[in-house]
Amino acid sequence: MNLESPKVTVEKSSQDLFDLLSDVKNFETLMPDNIAKFEVIGEDAFIFKLKMKEKVAPNKIVLGAASDKLPFTLVANIDTISEQSSAVKLNFDGEFNAMMAMMIKGPISKFIETLATNMTKL
Repeated sequence: MNLESPKVTVEKSSQDLFDLLSDVKNFETLMPDNIAKFEVIGEDAFIFKLKMKEKVAPNKIVLGAASDKLPFTLVANIDTISEQSSAVKLNFDGEFNAMMAMMIKGPISKFIETLATNMTKL
């Protein structure tokens, strides 16, 4: 299952945005308001069982499932617009059976859209 967020313009350089997204603690700012609990559980992981998998400065950050039970990745692709602004788009890719994909497609789509929209809060 592949899902994409809308591309969002952020008033930060691509390197500044990359640095902010490289610190998992900053994802608390991006979370939807209805998330009851956010907790950093390691230097590169947080309670959603997401773990930092790859960083390619200043254009790409890959988060992935901390467990192999539900394999997926969430990729932040950062494009430079100017010295003080950049655009970011989130891509979600997961391997789920048809029934699971049908159940989670709506919530995951909304979730990554909210993460992208909240990038302006960083």
